[in-house]
Amino acid sequence: MSHIVKPVSYSQTWTFFEGAWHEGNAPIMGVRTHATWLASTVFDGARAFEGTVPDLDLHCTRANRSAANFGLKPVVDVETWIGLAQEGIARFAANAELYIRPMYWAQHGAGGGVLFDPETTNWCLCIYEAPMPKPTGNAITLSPFRRPTMECAPVDAKAACLYPNNSRALIEAASRGFNNCLMLDLLGNVAEFGNANVFMVKDGVVFTPVPNGTFLNGITRQRVIELLRADGISVVETTLRYEDFQSADEIFSSGNFAKLAPVIRIDERQLPIGPVFTRARTLYWDFAHAMERAA
Repeated sequence: MSHIVKPVSYSQTWTFFEGAWHEGNAPIMGVRTHATWLASTVFDGARAFEGTVPDLDLHCTRANRSAANFGLKPVVDVETWIGLAQEGIARFAANAELYIRPMYWAQHGAGGGVLFDPETTNWCLCIYEAPMPKPTGNAITLSPFRRPTMECAPVDAKAACLYPNNSRALIEAASRGFNNCLMLDLLGNVAEFGNANVFMVKDGVVFTPVPNGTFLNGITRQRVIELLRADGISVVETTLRYEDFQSADEIFSSGNFAKLAPVIRIDERQLPIGPVFTRARTLYWDFAHAMERAA
């Protein structure tokens, strides 16, 4: 019985792999590659938009830290990642909206089983067109799925194996008419969205879950906190319950893919696109373009 695989149309893509740039969806793994079979992969993601690439150095640094935390070998120095990223970005239109993804993975297992061999760490840099989502607003709910702790999963790395759980949370939320969801940690505290970090506003004060080892303390998250505090807005990192968000004045997300996005509905309660979110987004865009000018 034959199976016909329908071709997938990808956006413009360039990948640096084994010393050369390859156009399109480059075949970099086989069925015997450990990462294909057993998910021994870490990655990071930076953004290019409007001619700027904010915090590229921090994303490249985190890619290497993720590899080390996962047990892989970070064989590419940060300066090389940055240089390759800049070289790849130049292959696209000047104002292209891009996703920049450095990756490490284990090529082979040790002894043919679950254990991978860090000496076989391989890598690539993939850059592709990915339009920035418009900040029109998300409808959110509470997910029945939870974030793991350090004892359960490699939460101190941006590891590919963590994302199927978030994916099924988003799929479940979509089945109920929502396009994102809040996920709790194993103690029942709010950790993050299904694909981003989370902020809420109450009486002019910004609150966000304190990093407790169950979710990635995002680079964009850290940058937003810094920018808001420098602007005179109080930001409190603390333990938050879902009930806190149900009574919030504003809710918004931070993450590399969309940067900042507002929430306009939690369960059946409507929310405004409020002044704190609007200010945070303006501050971030100003910061990004100031980095462009400094470069």
